[in-house]
Amino acid sequence: MNIVNQTISLSLGLAAAFSLGAAGKCRAEKISKLPQKPNILFCIADDQSFPHAGAYGCGWVKTPAFDRVAKHGVLFTNAYTPNAKCAPSRSSIITGRNSWQLEEAGNHVSYFPDKYKSFFEVLKERTDYVVGFTGKGVAPVTVSPGRELTGQAWDSDKMVPPATGMNKNDYATNFKNFLDHKPGGKPFCFWYGSTEPHRPYEEASGIKKGNKSPDQIPTVPKFWPDDATVRSDMLDYAFEIEYFDQHLQRMIELLEARGELENTIIVVTSDNGMPFPRSKGTEYELSNHMPLAMMWPAGIANPGRKITDYISFIDFAPTFLELAGVKDPVAAGMQPLQGKSLTSILRSRKDGRVEPGRNYVLLGQERHDVGRPGDVGYPVRSVLSEGMLYIRNFEPDRWPMCDPETGYLNTDGSPTKSHILEMNRTGENNYFWQLCFGKRGSEEMYDVRKDPDCLDNLITKPEFSLLAGKLKQQLSDQLTAQGDPRMFGNGKIFDAYPYAGPEKDFYNRYMRGEIKANNANWVNPTDFEKTIKK
Repeated sequence: MNIVNQTISLSLGLAAAFSLGAAGKCRAEKISKLPQKPNILFCIADDQSFPHAGAYGCGWVKTPAFDRVAKHGVLFTNAYTPNAKCAPSRSSIITGRNSWQLEEAGNHVSYFPDKYKSFFEVLKERTDYVVGFTGKGVAPVTVSPGRELTGQAWDSDKMVPPATGMNKNDYATNFKNFLDHKPGGKPFCFWYGSTEPHRPYEEASGIKKGNKSPDQIPTVPKFWPDDATVRSDMLDYAFEIEYFDQHLQRMIELLEARGELENTIIVVTSDNGMPFPRSKGTEYELSNHMPLAMMWPAGIANPGRKITDYISFIDFAPTFLELAGVKDPVAAGMQPLQGKSLTSILRSRKDGRVEPGRNYVLLGQERHDVGRPGDVGYPVRSVLSEGMLYIRNFEPDRWPMCDPETGYLNTDGSPTKSHILEMNRTGENNYFWQLCFGKRGSEEMYDVRKDPDCLDNLITKPEFSLLAGKLKQQLSDQLTAQGDPRMFGNGKIFDAYPYAGPEKDFYNRYMRGEIKANNANWVNPTDFEKTIKK
């Protein structure tokens, strides 16, 4: 019996056991008539941190669609991306492997190796699923001609967004176009990849167009100054999250109107943390901790649950493949999956901790954006276990957010970034600069339950030395078992992989002194070309 039959049978059994009225019988009859395989709608924001959604109690970000998914499904409170940068995070999602297991694809702006097949490709080749995406798929990566990591693109319909900087893609209408062209009766797997809340933002759009007030934000992370500049920047970020959520709402309503909502599993998350200093591109709570909610009326038992199990993005691929009936992903052409299916959590009726073994996640990074001599990265590996985050920085002599001369390119340009850099330049405040851009030690450890901002480094405190040793050993054992090159003295291979973006040539010319650049407001390496002064 495949996993979807089991899920439907369980739903029927629960309805018989707990429902005493006609409403329960009607629901059971409705579920029994559903197709065996669920549709899959995977919705991923671009640069949204946990806990910035209403379902988590965040009042300054309004997300009614995300909240609906959580209310009628399950809300995860400990979901993490293995790598807090767009391309490697998304690469882990589609392959079910950690970024250090993906060769070039473990870097940002990379060439995606042919050997790593995506679950979308498997669904298209080995099942009757129709696959496609709108917006941002697995990017920025370069793939071999003809490859479609997330299926065919559906991006033809455009609209005027409420603020400059937002994508003109009418995501919801393009999803409708996909459904209109899908052969009748076939299940689908669709990737909704918003580019919001990725920068750039229209400055003060949150206040002027989102009708938000700086006073709505109860607390500002302690590694940024708490002032009008930062609060306004955070509200612009919130306004963009809400735009992502509006398209999600339209997609849900579309499925409901077509009678396909009942047997569609909707997954809503983000790829990495918010595009602010000491968040995206680092290895702390705000960088890797992601929002995650799943709804599937026909398949999730006891909806409305909150799950505290530790979830990694590598768990998505095995979940979707299992639900689609793919029993052997390796036989279908994929490399062995590192993640573990979430179907038992979806079928469970438990709140809180469901699977005792899900009590930790592994995190890491290699090269993100260029901005150091030789295009080298900033290698990090971490383990987060029961609220304790242990971090190992392999090259502490390097600048973690890229060199000062290149504008700390691994931090997106923003009013907050410029503000912190200016405070440091004028001597007004060095503390925020040190936290956001300064060099770090070879080891760090934080209790994220008490210290979510990761400011109190416990690594040097004698009372935590035993725990630090255990976490360090756990990290080493797990990475060794996964074949991480860093554990075998081959870590430099990540620095040797070619950078696939056009920015590399400009950076190398800059380092040779052939060009000069005004780098104060670079958003990302793509802006390098725009700021060149010959």
